[in-house]
Amino acid sequence: MKIIYDKKILTAELSGEIDHHSARSIRQALDADIEKYRPKVLVLDFGRVKFMDSSGIGLIMGRYRMMKLIGGTLRIENVPEHLERLIALSGVRQITA
Repeated sequence: MKIIYDKKILTAELSGEIDHHSARSIRQALDADIEKYRPKVLVLDFGRVKFMDSSGIGLIMGRYRMMKLIGGTLRIENVPEHLERLIALSGVRQITA
């Protein structure tokens, strides 16, 4: 994961697989950076994610709640076609900017 912070926007460029094991470390890193920077927008860029299970949905939902608590928003970008159905079925699209 690569983190970029610029003009109150925190972007996490995710890559590889997001499963139960990897979601924990991603979550911890993101939470620390959200607390540190207190961004207005958190962008989760899925452009390089090869696989994601329900742990990824939990990761998204948890960051959505965290951003809402600090008055920010969450955006999901560059979702590969093979993950779009999982994200759409989860209802995440309805709550993200």
